Amino acid sequence: MPTLMTKPTTKRITNSAAIWRVVFVLFLILAGIGTAGARSQQAGGDWPQFGLDLASSSASAAPTGITAANIPDLTLLPVKLDGTVDASAIYLHGVIVKGSRHDVFFVTTTYGKTIAVDAGQGSILWEYTPPKYTSWAGTYQITNSTPVADPDRQFIYAAAPDGTVRKLAVSDGHVLWTTPITLLPQREKIASPLRYFRGRIIAVTGGYVGDQPPYQGHVAILDARTGKLLHVWNSLCSDRQGLLNPASCPDTRSAIWGRAGAVIDPATGNIFVATGNGPYDGKTNWGDALIELDPDATRILGNYTPKNNAKLNDADLDLGSTSPVLLGGGYVAQSGKAGLIHLLSMEAIAGVTPHLDHERQNVYAPSGSPVFTAPAVWHHDGETWMFIANNNGTDAWALQKGQLVAMWKNGNRGTSPVLAGGLLYVYDPRGALRIYNPLNGTVIAELRCGSGHWNSPIVVKGKIALPEGNANQHATSGVLDIWSLPDPIN
Repeated sequence: MPTLMTKPTTKRITNSAAIWRVVFVLFLILAGIGTAGARSQQAGGDWPQFGLDLASSSASAAPTGITAANIPDLTLLPVKLDGTVDASAIYLHGVIVKGSRHDVFFVTTTYGKTIAVDAGQGSILWEYTPPKYTSWAGTYQITNSTPVADPDRQFIYAAAPDGTVRKLAVSDGHVLWTTPITLLPQREKIASPLRYFRGRIIAVTGGYVGDQPPYQGHVAILDARTGKLLHVWNSLCSDRQGLLNPASCPDTRSAIWGRAGAVIDPATGNIFVATGNGPYDGKTNWGDALIELDPDATRILGNYTPKNNAKLNDADLDLGSTSPVLLGGGYVAQSGKAGLIHLLSMEAIAGVTPHLDHERQNVYAPSGSPVFTAPAVWHHDGETWMFIANNNGTDAWALQKGQLVAMWKNGNRGTSPVLAGGLLYVYDPRGALRIYNPLNGTVIAELRCGSGHWNSPIVVKGKIALPEGNANQHATSGVLDIWSLPDPIN
Protein backbone atom coordinates (compact mmCIF):
# COMPACT_ATOMS: atom_id res chain seq x y z
CA MET A 1 0.00 0.00 0.00
CA PRO A 2 1.23 3.54 -0.67
CA THR A 3 2.22 5.60 2.33
CA LEU A 4 1.21 9.21 2.93
CA MET A 5 3.44 11.40 5.05
CA THR A 6 1.82 13.91 7.33
CA LYS A 7 2.84 17.51 6.87
CA PRO A 8 6.10 17.94 8.78
CA THR A 9 6.13 20.38 11.67
CA THR A 10 9.93 20.62 11.90
CA LYS A 11 12.05 22.71 9.59
CA ARG A 12 15.04 20.38 9.44
CA ILE A 13 15.43 16.62 9.50
CA THR A 14 18.96 15.61 10.45
CA ASN A 15 21.11 12.52 10.57
CA SER A 16 24.76 12.05 11.37
CA ALA A 17 25.87 11.64 7.75
CA ALA A 18 24.11 14.84 6.73
CA ILE A 19 25.68 16.76 9.63
CA TRP A 20 29.18 15.67 8.65
CA ARG A 21 28.53 16.67 5.02
CA VAL A 22 27.46 20.14 6.16
CA VAL A 23 30.55 20.48 8.38
CA PHE A 24 32.78 19.51 5.46
CA VAL A 25 31.18 22.04 3.11
CA LEU A 26 31.46 24.81 5.70
CA PHE A 27 35.12 23.92 6.18
CA LEU A 28 35.72 24.32 2.45
CA ILE A 29 34.00 27.70 2.40
CA LEU A 30 35.90 29.02 5.44
CA ALA A 31 39.21 27.76 4.07
CA GLY A 32 38.65 29.50 0.75
CA ILE A 33 39.00 26.25 -1.15
CA GLY A 34 35.77 26.87 -3.06
CA THR A 35 37.05 30.10 -4.59
CA ALA A 36 40.59 28.92 -5.36
CA GLY A 37 39.44 25.59 -6.71
CA ALA A 38 36.88 27.15 -9.01
CA ARG A 39 39.34 29.66 -10.43
CA SER A 40 41.95 26.98 -11.11
CA GLN A 41 39.63 25.05 -13.43
CA GLN A 42 38.08 25.76 -16.80
CA ALA A 43 34.56 26.69 -15.73
CA GLY A 44 31.57 27.21 -17.94
CA GLY A 45 30.46 25.09 -20.85
CA ASP A 46 27.06 25.39 -22.45
CA TRP A 47 23.58 25.43 -20.95
CA PRO A 48 21.84 24.26 -24.13
CA GLN A 49 18.26 23.69 -22.98
CA PHE A 50 15.81 24.17 -20.15
CA GLY A 51 16.98 22.13 -17.18
CA LEU A 52 20.47 21.77 -18.69
CA ASP A 53 20.12 18.17 -19.88
CA LEU A 54 17.64 15.79 -21.51
CA ALA A 55 16.24 14.65 -18.18
CA SER A 56 15.90 18.30 -17.09
CA SER A 57 17.90 17.67 -13.92
CA SER A 58 18.73 21.40 -13.60
CA ALA A 59 21.93 20.33 -11.85
CA SER A 60 25.38 21.12 -13.20
CA ALA A 61 28.57 19.59 -11.82
CA ALA A 62 30.74 22.10 -13.70
CA PRO A 63 32.39 24.78 -11.57
CA THR A 64 30.86 28.21 -12.13
CA GLY A 65 33.38 30.35 -10.29
CA ILE A 66 30.58 31.61 -8.02
CA THR A 67 31.04 30.63 -4.39
CA ALA A 68 29.59 31.55 -1.03
CA ALA A 69 32.65 33.73 -0.48
CA ASN A 70 32.42 35.84 -3.65
CA ILE A 71 28.66 36.27 -4.07
CA PRO A 72 28.97 39.86 -2.71
CA ASP A 73 31.26 40.61 -5.67
CA LEU A 74 28.50 39.92 -8.23
CA THR A 75 27.33 42.97 -10.17
CA LEU A 76 23.93 43.24 -11.86
CA LEU A 77 23.42 44.25 -15.50
CA PRO A 78 19.71 44.56 -16.42
CA VAL A 79 19.28 44.11 -20.18
CA LYS A 80 16.19 45.64 -21.76
CA LEU A 81 14.39 43.31 -24.17
CA ASP A 82 11.68 43.75 -26.79
CA GLY A 83 9.47 41.34 -24.93
CA THR A 84 8.91 39.44 -21.69
CA VAL A 85 10.67 36.11 -21.19
CA ASP A 86 8.45 34.07 -18.88
CA ALA A 87 10.73 31.05 -19.11
CA SER A 88 14.48 30.47 -18.98
CA ALA A 89 17.51 31.46 -21.03
CA ILE A 90 19.95 29.06 -22.69
CA TYR A 91 23.68 29.70 -23.16
CA LEU A 92 26.40 28.91 -25.68
CA HIS A 93 30.00 29.94 -25.06
CA GLY A 94 32.44 31.05 -27.71
CA VAL A 95 30.14 30.90 -30.74
CA ILE A 96 30.50 33.00 -33.89
CA VAL A 97 27.86 35.72 -34.22
CA LYS A 98 28.09 38.40 -36.91
CA GLY A 99 31.66 37.34 -37.63
CA SER A 100 32.97 37.60 -34.03
CA ARG A 101 33.22 35.16 -31.15
CA HIS A 102 30.81 35.70 -28.26
CA ASP A 103 29.40 34.06 -25.17
CA VAL A 104 25.66 34.28 -25.78
CA PHE A 105 22.38 33.99 -23.92
CA PHE A 106 19.38 33.12 -26.11
CA VAL A 107 15.79 33.78 -25.02
CA THR A 108 12.32 33.60 -26.57
CA THR A 109 9.77 36.22 -25.54
CA THR A 110 6.12 35.52 -24.83
CA TYR A 111 5.19 36.83 -28.28
CA GLY A 112 7.76 34.77 -30.10
CA LYS A 113 10.75 37.05 -30.59
CA THR A 114 14.01 35.13 -30.18
CA ILE A 115 16.91 37.30 -29.05
CA ALA A 116 20.67 36.71 -28.82
CA VAL A 117 22.31 38.66 -25.98
CA ASP A 118 26.05 39.08 -25.49
CA ALA A 119 26.71 37.55 -22.06
CA GLY A 120 29.51 39.95 -21.22
CA GLN A 121 28.29 43.31 -22.51
CA GLY A 122 24.53 42.76 -22.45
CA SER A 123 24.26 44.03 -26.02
CA ILE A 124 21.65 42.64 -28.41
CA LEU A 125 23.50 40.69 -31.10
CA TRP A 126 20.41 39.86 -33.17
CA GLU A 127 16.66 39.61 -32.83
CA TYR A 128 14.31 37.43 -34.81
CA THR A 129 10.65 38.49 -35.10
CA PRO A 130 8.02 36.07 -36.51
CA PRO A 131 6.28 37.41 -39.66
CA LYS A 132 2.83 37.81 -38.06
CA TYR A 133 4.06 39.13 -34.74
CA THR A 134 1.83 42.21 -34.80
CA SER A 135 -1.31 40.08 -35.15
CA TRP A 136 -0.91 38.52 -31.68
CA ALA A 137 1.35 40.96 -29.77
CA GLY A 138 -0.47 42.17 -26.68
CA THR A 139 -3.12 39.43 -26.84
CA TYR A 140 -3.69 36.22 -24.87
CA GLN A 141 -1.86 34.22 -27.59
CA ILE A 142 1.57 33.63 -26.02
CA THR A 143 4.33 31.10 -25.53
CA ASN A 144 6.32 30.30 -22.38
CA SER A 145 8.75 28.06 -24.24
CA THR A 146 12.54 27.94 -23.87
CA PRO A 147 14.63 27.38 -27.01
CA VAL A 148 17.05 24.48 -27.42
CA ALA A 149 20.49 24.47 -29.03
CA ASP A 150 21.66 22.02 -31.66
CA PRO A 151 24.72 20.05 -30.47
CA ASP A 152 26.65 21.49 -33.43
CA ARG A 153 26.25 24.90 -31.73
CA GLN A 154 25.42 26.54 -35.07
CA PHE A 155 21.64 26.48 -34.72
CA ILE A 156 18.92 26.89 -32.12
CA TYR A 157 15.24 25.91 -32.27
CA ALA A 158 12.51 28.19 -30.96
CA ALA A 159 8.71 28.24 -30.67
CA ALA A 160 6.23 31.04 -31.36
CA PRO A 161 2.55 31.77 -30.61
CA ASP A 162 1.62 30.89 -34.19
CA GLY A 163 2.11 27.23 -33.19
CA THR A 164 5.36 26.82 -35.10
CA VAL A 165 8.88 25.67 -34.35
CA ARG A 166 11.71 27.40 -36.21
CA LYS A 167 15.34 26.57 -36.81
CA LEU A 168 17.46 29.71 -36.47
CA ALA A 169 21.14 30.28 -37.24
CA VAL A 170 23.26 31.17 -34.22
CA SER A 171 25.34 33.44 -36.47
CA ASP A 172 22.61 35.95 -37.32
CA GLY A 173 19.15 34.55 -36.46
CA HIS A 174 18.07 33.79 -40.02
CA VAL A 175 15.41 31.08 -40.47
CA LEU A 176 16.27 27.70 -42.01
CA TRP A 177 12.84 26.11 -41.64
CA THR A 178 9.47 26.68 -40.02
CA THR A 179 7.11 23.84 -39.07
CA PRO A 180 3.65 24.11 -37.49
CA ILE A 181 2.93 21.61 -34.69
CA THR A 182 -0.76 22.50 -34.30
CA LEU A 183 -3.64 23.15 -36.67
CA LEU A 184 -5.27 25.58 -34.22
CA PRO A 185 -2.68 27.84 -32.53
CA GLN A 186 -5.47 30.05 -31.18
CA ARG A 187 -6.40 27.16 -28.87
CA GLU A 188 -3.29 24.95 -28.68
CA LYS A 189 -0.38 26.63 -26.92
CA ILE A 190 3.34 25.81 -26.87
CA ALA A 191 3.96 26.41 -23.17
CA SER A 192 6.91 24.11 -22.51
CA PRO A 193 10.56 24.00 -23.62
CA LEU A 194 11.80 22.27 -26.75
CA ARG A 195 14.16 19.27 -26.65
CA TYR A 196 16.80 18.00 -29.08
CA PHE A 197 17.71 14.30 -29.16
CA ARG A 198 19.33 12.14 -31.83
CA GLY A 199 18.70 14.59 -34.63
CA ARG A 200 15.11 15.28 -33.63
CA ILE A 201 13.19 18.07 -31.97
CA ILE A 202 10.60 17.10 -29.36
CA ALA A 203 7.83 19.63 -28.68
CA VAL A 204 4.57 19.47 -26.72
CA THR A 205 1.31 21.42 -26.78
CA GLY A 206 -1.37 22.35 -24.29
CA GLY A 207 -4.11 24.96 -23.99
CA TYR A 208 -4.43 28.57 -22.88
CA VAL A 209 -5.56 29.91 -19.51
CA GLY A 210 -9.24 29.16 -19.07
CA ASP A 211 -9.12 25.79 -20.87
CA GLN A 212 -11.05 27.06 -23.86
CA PRO A 213 -11.94 24.09 -26.12
CA PRO A 214 -11.19 22.51 -28.45
CA TYR A 215 -7.60 21.44 -27.91
CA GLN A 216 -5.63 18.29 -27.16
CA GLY A 217 -2.20 17.83 -25.66
CA HIS A 218 0.25 16.17 -27.99
CA VAL A 219 3.90 15.29 -28.50
CA ALA A 220 5.41 16.30 -31.86
CA ILE A 221 8.63 14.85 -33.26
CA LEU A 222 10.44 16.86 -35.96
CA ASP A 223 13.51 16.16 -38.06
CA ALA A 224 16.08 18.72 -36.91
CA ARG A 225 17.78 18.91 -40.30
CA THR A 226 14.75 19.38 -42.52
CA GLY A 227 11.95 20.39 -40.15
CA LYS A 228 9.74 17.53 -41.38
CA LEU A 229 7.06 16.52 -38.90
CA LEU A 230 7.83 12.83 -38.32
CA HIS A 231 5.20 11.79 -35.82
CA VAL A 232 2.57 13.05 -33.40
CA TRP A 233 1.25 11.29 -30.30
CA ASN A 234 -2.11 12.67 -29.19
CA SER A 235 -3.05 12.35 -25.53
CA LEU A 236 -6.72 12.22 -26.53
CA CYS A 237 -7.75 10.15 -29.56
CA SER A 238 -4.32 8.55 -29.16
CA ASP A 239 -5.24 5.91 -31.73
CA ARG A 240 -5.04 8.64 -34.37
CA GLN A 241 -1.67 9.69 -35.75
CA GLY A 242 -0.62 13.09 -37.05
CA LEU A 243 -1.88 16.55 -36.20
CA LEU A 244 -5.58 16.61 -35.37
CA ASN A 245 -8.09 19.23 -36.21
CA PRO A 246 -8.98 19.66 -32.52
CA ALA A 247 -12.69 19.75 -33.26
CA SER A 248 -12.47 16.36 -35.01
CA CYS A 249 -11.67 14.56 -31.73
CA PRO A 250 -14.80 14.09 -29.57
CA ASP A 251 -12.75 14.81 -26.44
CA THR A 252 -10.83 17.92 -25.42
CA ARG A 253 -8.14 19.20 -22.97
CA SER A 254 -5.44 16.86 -21.56
CA ALA A 255 -2.79 19.56 -22.04
CA ILE A 256 0.94 18.86 -21.85
CA TRP A 257 2.20 22.06 -20.22
CA GLY A 258 4.62 21.25 -17.38
CA ARG A 259 7.58 23.59 -17.01
CA ALA A 260 10.05 20.94 -18.22
CA GLY A 261 7.72 19.71 -20.99
CA ALA A 262 8.92 16.36 -22.27
CA VAL A 263 11.81 14.84 -20.32
CA ILE A 264 13.96 12.16 -21.90
CA ASP A 265 15.85 9.22 -20.48
CA PRO A 266 19.28 9.72 -22.09
CA ALA A 267 20.07 6.00 -21.90
CA THR A 268 16.97 4.80 -23.78
CA GLY A 269 15.64 7.89 -25.51
CA ASN A 270 12.22 7.20 -24.01
CA ILE A 271 10.01 10.29 -23.65
CA PHE A 272 8.14 11.08 -20.43
CA VAL A 273 5.26 13.54 -20.28
CA ALA A 274 2.41 14.32 -17.90
CA THR A 275 -1.03 15.44 -19.03
CA GLY A 276 -3.51 17.82 -17.45
CA ASN A 277 -7.24 17.60 -16.89
CA GLY A 278 -9.16 15.65 -19.50
CA PRO A 279 -10.99 12.39 -20.15
CA TYR A 280 -9.26 9.16 -19.15
CA ASP A 281 -10.10 5.62 -20.21
CA GLY A 282 -6.63 4.04 -20.26
CA LYS A 283 -7.08 3.19 -23.95
CA THR A 284 -7.19 6.23 -26.21
CA ASN A 285 -7.78 9.02 -23.69
CA TRP A 286 -5.03 9.81 -21.20
CA GLY A 287 -6.06 12.85 -19.16
CA ASP A 288 -4.25 13.43 -15.83
CA ALA A 289 -1.67 10.74 -16.52
CA LEU A 290 2.07 10.19 -16.65
CA ILE A 291 3.03 8.58 -19.97
CA GLU A 292 6.27 6.95 -21.10
CA LEU A 293 6.65 6.83 -24.89
CA ASP A 294 9.25 5.21 -27.13
CA PRO A 295 11.78 7.62 -28.77
CA ASP A 296 9.60 7.93 -31.89
CA ALA A 297 6.48 8.71 -29.82
CA THR A 298 4.67 5.84 -31.52
CA ARG A 299 4.11 3.46 -28.59
CA ILE A 300 3.17 3.76 -24.93
CA LEU A 301 5.79 1.96 -22.84
CA GLY A 302 4.49 2.90 -19.40
CA ASN A 303 1.69 4.85 -17.75
CA TYR A 304 0.29 5.94 -14.42
CA THR A 305 -2.63 7.91 -13.03
CA PRO A 306 -3.75 8.33 -9.41
CA LYS A 307 -6.74 6.33 -8.26
CA ASN A 308 -8.72 9.58 -7.90
CA ASN A 309 -8.28 10.47 -11.58
CA ALA A 310 -11.91 11.51 -11.97
CA LYS A 311 -11.70 13.81 -8.95
CA LEU A 312 -8.57 15.47 -10.34
CA ASN A 313 -10.41 16.17 -13.58
CA ASP A 314 -13.54 17.47 -11.88
CA ALA A 315 -11.65 19.72 -9.44
CA ASP A 316 -9.15 21.17 -11.97
CA LEU A 317 -6.23 19.48 -10.18
CA ASP A 318 -4.00 18.78 -13.18
CA LEU A 319 -1.48 16.02 -12.60
CA GLY A 320 0.43 17.55 -15.50
CA SER A 321 0.89 20.99 -13.94
CA THR A 322 4.47 19.76 -13.60
CA SER A 323 6.54 17.32 -15.66
CA PRO A 324 7.79 13.89 -14.59
CA VAL A 325 11.03 13.86 -12.59
CA LEU A 326 13.55 11.17 -13.54
CA LEU A 327 15.36 10.25 -10.33
CA GLY A 328 17.42 7.36 -11.68
CA GLY A 329 17.70 3.93 -10.16
CA GLY A 330 14.38 2.92 -11.70
CA TYR A 331 12.34 5.68 -10.04
CA VAL A 332 10.28 8.60 -11.30
CA ALA A 333 8.44 11.24 -9.29
CA GLN A 334 5.26 13.04 -10.34
CA SER A 335 3.57 15.91 -8.54
CA GLY A 336 0.74 18.21 -9.66
CA LYS A 337 -1.92 20.66 -8.52
CA ALA A 338 -3.14 18.28 -5.80
CA GLY A 339 -0.02 19.08 -3.76
CA LEU A 340 1.33 15.53 -3.53
CA ILE A 341 4.53 13.99 -4.83
CA HIS A 342 4.00 10.45 -6.09
CA LEU A 343 7.11 8.24 -6.07
CA LEU A 344 6.79 5.55 -8.73
CA SER A 345 8.79 2.53 -9.73
CA MET A 346 9.42 2.36 -13.47
CA GLU A 347 8.86 -1.38 -13.29
CA ALA A 348 5.47 -0.98 -11.61
CA ILE A 349 4.09 1.36 -14.29
CA ALA A 350 5.59 -0.42 -17.33
CA GLY A 351 3.36 -1.46 -20.20
CA VAL A 352 0.19 -0.23 -21.85
CA THR A 353 -2.17 -1.75 -19.28
CA PRO A 354 -3.61 1.14 -17.21
CA HIS A 355 -1.84 1.58 -13.87
CA LEU A 356 -3.97 3.23 -11.18
CA ASP A 357 -2.84 3.60 -7.58
CA HIS A 358 0.58 2.02 -8.20
CA GLU A 359 2.53 4.54 -6.11
CA ARG A 360 5.46 3.37 -4.06
CA GLN A 361 5.07 6.38 -1.80
CA ASN A 362 3.06 9.63 -1.56
CA VAL A 363 4.47 12.67 0.24
CA TYR A 364 3.37 16.28 0.46
CA ALA A 365 4.79 18.94 -1.84
CA PRO A 366 5.78 22.16 0.01
CA SER A 367 2.87 22.95 2.36
CA GLY A 368 0.75 20.42 0.46
CA SER A 369 0.08 23.04 -2.22
CA PRO A 370 0.11 22.90 -6.04
CA VAL A 371 3.32 22.49 -8.02
CA PHE A 372 3.79 24.41 -11.27
CA THR A 373 7.59 24.25 -11.35
CA ALA A 374 10.26 21.79 -12.45
CA PRO A 375 12.16 20.15 -9.56
CA ALA A 376 15.95 19.82 -9.69
CA VAL A 377 17.67 16.45 -9.27
CA TRP A 378 21.16 16.32 -7.77
CA HIS A 379 23.27 13.16 -7.84
CA HIS A 380 25.81 13.84 -5.14
CA ASP A 381 28.08 11.80 -2.89
CA GLY A 382 26.32 8.55 -3.77
CA GLU A 383 22.84 9.96 -3.10
CA THR A 384 20.04 11.43 -5.19
CA TRP A 385 18.44 14.62 -3.93
CA MET A 386 15.36 16.38 -5.29
CA PHE A 387 14.68 20.08 -4.72
CA ILE A 388 11.13 21.28 -5.29
CA ALA A 389 9.63 24.76 -4.87
CA ASN A 390 6.18 26.29 -5.18
CA ASN A 391 4.27 29.34 -3.95
CA ASN A 392 4.42 28.10 -0.36
CA GLY A 393 7.93 26.84 0.18
CA THR A 394 11.09 25.06 -0.91
CA ASP A 395 11.81 21.46 0.12
CA ALA A 396 14.72 19.06 -0.25
CA TRP A 397 14.27 15.29 -0.41
CA ALA A 398 16.74 12.43 -0.64
CA LEU A 399 15.97 9.09 -2.26
CA GLN A 400 17.04 6.46 0.25
CA LYS A 401 16.26 2.75 -0.06
CA GLY A 402 13.40 3.40 -2.45
CA GLN A 403 11.77 6.09 -0.29
CA LEU A 404 11.80 9.89 -0.32
CA VAL A 405 13.21 11.20 2.95
CA ALA A 406 12.74 14.87 3.89
CA MET A 407 16.10 16.61 4.42
CA TRP A 408 15.07 20.24 4.92
CA LYS A 409 12.23 22.63 4.15
CA ASN A 410 11.31 26.29 4.49
CA GLY A 411 8.50 28.71 3.68
CA ASN A 412 10.31 30.58 0.88
CA ARG A 413 8.38 30.46 -2.37
CA GLY A 414 10.16 29.75 -5.62
CA THR A 415 10.06 28.76 -9.24
CA SER A 416 12.14 25.93 -10.77
CA PRO A 417 15.32 25.40 -8.68
CA VAL A 418 18.78 25.18 -10.25
CA LEU A 419 21.86 23.52 -8.71
CA ALA A 420 25.19 24.79 -10.07
CA GLY A 421 28.70 24.89 -8.70
CA GLY A 422 27.58 23.37 -5.41
CA LEU A 423 25.00 26.09 -4.73
CA LEU A 424 21.21 26.00 -5.04
CA TYR A 425 19.48 28.92 -6.81
CA VAL A 426 15.74 29.51 -6.38
CA TYR A 427 13.92 32.54 -7.79
CA ASP A 428 11.16 34.04 -5.68
CA PRO A 429 8.83 35.65 -8.26
CA ARG A 430 8.08 38.46 -5.83
CA GLY A 431 11.54 39.80 -6.63
CA ALA A 432 14.50 37.91 -5.13
CA LEU A 433 16.93 35.22 -6.23
CA ARG A 434 17.92 33.18 -3.18
CA ILE A 435 21.15 31.20 -3.07
CA TYR A 436 21.21 28.26 -0.66
CA ASN A 437 23.58 25.74 0.76
CA PRO A 438 21.85 22.70 -0.80
CA LEU A 439 22.76 20.36 2.04
CA ASN A 440 21.01 22.20 4.85
CA GLY A 441 18.85 24.89 3.26
CA THR A 442 20.76 27.81 4.77
CA VAL A 443 20.20 31.00 2.75
CA ILE A 444 23.64 32.26 1.77
CA ALA A 445 22.46 35.34 -0.11
CA GLU A 446 19.45 37.10 -1.64
CA LEU A 447 19.88 38.99 -4.90
CA ARG A 448 17.16 41.57 -5.38
CA CYS A 449 15.52 41.80 -8.80
CA GLY A 450 12.20 42.38 -10.52
CA SER A 451 9.08 40.27 -10.12
CA GLY A 452 8.08 37.42 -12.39
CA HIS A 453 6.01 34.28 -12.87
CA TRP A 454 7.56 31.05 -14.21
CA ASN A 455 11.00 32.51 -14.90
CA SER A 456 14.03 30.56 -13.65
CA PRO A 457 17.80 31.19 -13.65
CA ILE A 458 20.76 29.53 -15.30
CA VAL A 459 24.29 29.74 -13.88
CA VAL A 460 27.37 29.52 -16.09
CA LYS A 461 30.96 30.73 -16.21
CA GLY A 462 30.84 33.35 -13.48
CA LYS A 463 27.40 34.57 -14.53
CA ILE A 464 23.74 34.19 -13.59
CA ALA A 465 21.01 34.94 -16.12
CA LEU A 466 17.41 35.41 -14.97
CA PRO A 467 14.52 36.85 -17.00
CA GLU A 468 11.92 39.03 -15.27
CA GLY A 469 8.23 39.55 -15.99
CA ASN A 470 4.89 37.78 -16.23
CA ALA A 471 3.46 36.61 -19.55
CA ASN A 472 -0.07 37.13 -18.27
CA GLN A 473 0.51 40.88 -18.14
CA HIS A 474 0.77 40.80 -21.96
CA ALA A 475 3.72 43.21 -22.09
CA THR A 476 5.86 43.66 -25.19
CA SER A 477 8.98 44.62 -23.24
CA GLY A 478 11.00 42.99 -20.49
CA VAL A 479 14.34 42.55 -18.75
CA LEU A 480 17.05 39.91 -18.64
CA ASP A 481 19.10 40.22 -15.45
CA ILE A 482 22.76 39.22 -15.77
CA TRP A 483 24.89 39.03 -12.62
CA SER A 484 28.64 38.72 -13.22
CA LEU A 485 31.79 38.32 -11.19
CA PRO A 486 34.27 41.14 -11.75
CA ASP A 487 36.86 38.64 -12.98
CA PRO A 488 34.83 35.98 -14.83
CA ILE A 489 36.49 32.72 -15.77
CA ASN A 490 37.34 32.38 -19.46
